[in-house]
Amino acid sequence: MDPIRRHLLKAAGLFVATRAFANDQQGANMQPSSVKPRHVLCFLGKNESLLRPPKAVAETIADFGFEIDRIHSQAKPDPHMERSFGVCWDRVFPKAWSASDEAAVANHKSVLYVLGPPMAQQKTAAFSAAALQIVDEMFDAGAVAAKGESAGIAHGVARWRSLMDQARKGAITSQGLSITSAVTKACRLAFAKRPLAGDRYYETVGYHLVGLPEVHVAKPLGNEWSAVMLMEEIANAMAERGIDATLRDRKLTLSHEQDYAEDNFKFNPYGIVRLEA
Repeated sequence: MDPIRRHLLKAAGLFVATRAFANDQQGANMQPSSVKPRHVLCFLGKNESLLRPPKAVAETIADFGFEIDRIHSQAKPDPHMERSFGVCWDRVFPKAWSASDEAAVANHKSVLYVLGPPMAQQKTAAFSAAALQIVDEMFDAGAVAAKGESAGIAHGVARWRSLMDQARKGAITSQGLSITSAVTKACRLAFAKRPLAGDRYYETVGYHLVGLPEVHVAKPLGNEWSAVMLMEEIANAMAERGIDATLRDRKLTLSHEQDYAEDNFKFNPYGIVRLEA
């Protein structure tokens, strides 16, 4: 078994936190909601064989506690996918998708949904790394496009592969294999969408998939690109030093007021950090 895959299986089932991010969760767990986030992955294929992943990929999906959604998957094109991917493409990373990725979406012939298990906060990074590995293996199995439905984010095939490579390299430390802040960052870049423009803030969605609150930046603080930099700065600090420590040091507060209902996959049970002007 691939050592990264073996480690992810161990981390997802018997995760022992060693970094400030995990150690600090007891103090940060003030949320009134008991909702556990989960991944919903969408894959497009060039034929109906997408709905029958090879045995090795099916085993990876099952081993990590994910499952194929046979109700909504279909062996025919979905006419809404071209518009959906058009909205979901990541516009932060340069050339996050290409014309060939757009063509693959437009010409797809099948749709497969894979559902992740509900994730405890301290295990989100491990399960998100597992989700990223499933995406990588699904491309090997013939998928031509993928997006994360839980935040509405899509990348081109090359970008997905690059993010998996970042997570794989980030997991290798001088002490062996570990779910490091580098792994958490790769998963956050893979599965979170930003910046979304609300009435008053530039917003993130999807940080709950790595166990973090969302970060909203008041529009008077700058344009959307400077807002992204602030979002990354705060998220990196929370992942490396802990949520409570970051909020305390930066004199920020955590809010649980949000627009998404608890049954929405985008609902963040860990709240929102708002940076005011």
